[in-house]
Amino acid sequence: MGRTVIVCRLSLLLAFAAGTTPAQTEKPASASATGGDSGITVRTAMRNVDYHFTDRIIVNITSLNGRLTPKPGEIPVFDDKTSFGLDVDSAKITLTMTALTNDLNDYVFAKPDAPLKKLIASVHGDQLVTKGILSSKGGIAFETSGTVSVTPEGMIRVHTTKVTALHLPVKGLMDLLGLDTQKMLNTKEVEGVSADKDDLVLDPEKILPPPQLHGHLTSLKIENGVIDLTFGPEIGKAASAPIPESCGARNYVHFKGGSVRFGKLTMSDTDLELVDTSPADPFDFAIDHYNEQLMAGYSKTTRTGGLCVHMPDYDKLKQPAIAKK
Repeated sequence: MGRTVIVCRLSLLLAFAAGTTPAQTEKPASASATGGDSGITVRTAMRNVDYHFTDRIIVNITSLNGRLTPKPGEIPVFDDKTSFGLDVDSAKITLTMTALTNDLNDYVFAKPDAPLKKLIASVHGDQLVTKGILSSKGGIAFETSGTVSVTPEGMIRVHTTKVTALHLPVKGLMDLLGLDTQKMLNTKEVEGVSADKDDLVLDPEKILPPPQLHGHLTSLKIENGVIDLTFGPEIGKAASAPIPESCGARNYVHFKGGSVRFGKLTMSDTDLELVDTSPADPFDFAIDHYNEQLMAGYSKTTRTGGLCVHMPDYDKLKQPAIAKK
């Protein structure tokens, strides 16, 4: 993540909001304090956010309600995005083909011995088309087309309807020989991916980089060249109440309750809302570069002691000039 030094102005504002001096810090929450009690759980809400899991893997979050789930005995630390997960009660998330392509290459099939390489994802009508190299079979170029659906368990099932290799159709030959994707493709070493006869089954909780997303996928659809994902509570599981917006913002990331740490600061009874300074388009937020966005923005303390942090979109920050050769 970004640098651990937060601008002095923000430090003073946070300290004032918490009724402490900058030198005072809170001890990490104990293991018993990270349970389900609403007073110490860090709830979160996002609205109209382009969320960067990495610089190349970006999803659009139309809406999200849930909570941060830290490791036992710890609290969420923004400078270490592996220190917490994102437990989703409900969400509407859009995945572009660029984001999916980058995710497949940079994360899902990133290991040197992964069976697939150089993948490109695209949409043709209601079909997901994937091109790439079958590295486990000597580097054979392939292309597959398939339909996408959600299993009752909340997994993503990609049902293969067409396969070509070296520009020749092979699906019919595979059927004739009694072969299927499961026999042709070894996914045992690929986290979050398994083969079921002609289908690939993807676990939405494991195919994205940290912070790890936990949630029950209820539906998805391919529309306008993107994949729309909808998450909702599992049957018999009650969702937490949404966080009321407090800064008058259209696009934001809000954290409420519990404790969080960023830089040298720990905020208890958290009420921290990150607000888009350019609401005409989605809030482009990069967890790996949150400090850069903090430094380029400004903060206001609310009447209840919370903090509204107004941030520019990450993609609008000035990039350093390229040095002349």
